[in-house]
Amino acid sequence: MNSKFSTASVVHSFDVLVIGSGAAGLTTALNLSKQCRVGVLSKGSLSSGSTWYAQGGIAAVLDDKDTVESHVKDTLFAGAGLCHKDAVNFTVSNSKEAIQWLIDLGVHFTKTDNTEDYHLTKEGGHSHRRIIHSADATGKAIHKTLADSALESENITLFENYTALDLVTSPSTQTKRFKCSGAYALNNQTETVEAFSAKSVVLATGGASKVYLYTSNPDSATGDGIAMAWRAGCRVANMEFNQFHPTCLFHPQAKTFLVTEALRGEGAILRLPNGDQFMHKFHPKAELAPRDIVARAIDHEMKRLGSDCVYLDISHRDDDFITSHFPTVYKQCKEFGIDITKSPIPVVPSAHYTCGGIMVNQQGQTDLDNLYAIGEASFTGLHGANRMASNSLLECIVYAKSASENIISLLPHASTDTDVPDWDESRVTDSDEDVVISHNWNELRRFMWDYVGIVRTKKRLERAANRITLLQKEINDYYSNYKVSSDLIELRNLSVVAQLIIESAAQRKESRGLHYSLDYPELAKIKKDTVLVPSNFAAQETIND
Repeated sequence: MNSKFSTASVVHSFDVLVIGSGAAGLTTALNLSKQCRVGVLSKGSLSSGSTWYAQGGIAAVLDDKDTVESHVKDTLFAGAGLCHKDAVNFTVSNSKEAIQWLIDLGVHFTKTDNTEDYHLTKEGGHSHRRIIHSADATGKAIHKTLADSALESENITLFENYTALDLVTSPSTQTKRFKCSGAYALNNQTETVEAFSAKSVVLATGGASKVYLYTSNPDSATGDGIAMAWRAGCRVANMEFNQFHPTCLFHPQAKTFLVTEALRGEGAILRLPNGDQFMHKFHPKAELAPRDIVARAIDHEMKRLGSDCVYLDISHRDDDFITSHFPTVYKQCKEFGIDITKSPIPVVPSAHYTCGGIMVNQQGQTDLDNLYAIGEASFTGLHGANRMASNSLLECIVYAKSASENIISLLPHASTDTDVPDWDESRVTDSDEDVVISHNWNELRRFMWDYVGIVRTKKRLERAANRITLLQKEINDYYSNYKVSSDLIELRNLSVVAQLIIESAAQRKESRGLHYSLDYPELAKIKKDTVLVPSNFAAQETIND
């Protein structure tokens, strides 16, 4: 909890506070809304998070030829030995129910031509067609349906343009753990800090890919929930496993446009600048190899050739097929002068998904009483050392339902002591040196890309550790003396996330999944998660006790 207290602060009170308005946050809110008053914080507009931009789809066992066992097997294989089998079984076993819930809510998934059957596609790592989708804008279709339903609910209050700042914690009278009773958030429009009290708090803040210079994620992906939970005393795990999406559009005006993996699922070929194929040299499944292998292969070829990019070619498919199945990619590329029905797409890898996060159990509970984490901010054990394509949206829906059921069951016994002290900025001033924020932001993201990227070494990690120590001192000094802003909050959180990634990567003395080290190219004999414990954790029981 932040140590600043004062006299003036708007206080909002709810049964449950959900921080984040993507698939995880809105699904949680909707599942709670029949029995709870729910407040939902969105850092920007409701559609500013990663869900809106998800193109591919959701993996689920929907075809008679497919099985839960096969989906589980594929996920375990992609996770390179670190998936928690109980989490995988739990998620996959509930996949059909999760999809049905979305359909009942009104999500329109693509159907096969002239039939009522849903069209299923195939992506890297999957042995069956099991990706249900809405053309190539699945996230948009899901988010719009969730948001429309939330706007119609009398028990859900939506707060747009609020940046969560810190959690409010205190010793629990019921357990040896600490409890969470709310949060502080910056109202980005009034530039004032407001307090939110709640019997339960859910972190659904997404991942932290903005810690890297090149990312497919929107600007909001700054690891806020992970950083807040760490400061509050929660453990995190496997932060070294950052998934780099192999194919982000390479164009000076295309900031973060991801070219969906479904193109490769439908036959797109990766080519060198001279037109040669190369993926068959790196994996038997070629273009359908797991994402980490594809990303490293592209990175290797770019460095070997000194090339700025490689090319993804689907022009050999029928024009109507391309434009009907990938309208978003077609339209976006066309705006940049690239006709994908005739020409290959220039692509580069970019930071895409945070596989580690806040440690939770099957109900989404963290190490703090009354605090939950859902979606990309959490570590459930589902993804292991490498997330298999389209399992992430599924995880959001399944764990949101499970957490909601747990919250509702515990609500009658929840503490009524949810007072949140006012925020104090009586000893801070307005800054006239905001250039410090932009400079440190750029430096952090660049050295993370150079030293803690797709390929790592011991020396690179040591350099990154030295830099983050110095940067954090500057950032914390700045934070202590000046009024908070959304940029400062995000920079502070990114510095924490960077520290966690660097520490986790340094502890893993092997190459596994998304973590590849030139100093330790082989797999270790013992498979284990990288668990980091905060200094303020000592007096707490764990969620597994």
